[in-house]
Amino acid sequence: MISVAYAAGGSGGDTMGLLMSMAPLLLIFVVFYFLLIMPQQKKAKQHKAMLESISKGDEVITSGGIHGKVVGVTDSVLTLDLGEKIKIKVSREFIAHKKGGEQTNK
Repeated sequence: MISVAYAAGGSGGDTMGLLMSMAPLLLIFVVFYFLLIMPQQKKAKQHKAMLESISKGDEVITSGGIHGKVVGVTDSVLTLDLGEKIKIKVSREFIAHKKGGEQTNK
């Protein structure tokens, strides 16, 4: 008889209980999205736009801290002039900043 009573009256409360137990997880996901995921996507989008805008004559800083002037540009490699006849090739994705205030580290 007890199993019949649970089957008759327990179906409506289970759905609401399930929703109430899932609400904190959903809230945590929403908070993480707005505090972590969305700003990271925005920063990645800005970095990609900065990389695409690099041209000859721009002064850049690599992620390793090397300062140089762009003297050659290809799709994936930049040639930097470091001064005194020193030139290096750097992969485009390792450029951290473009000098001149366009990309700031905030």
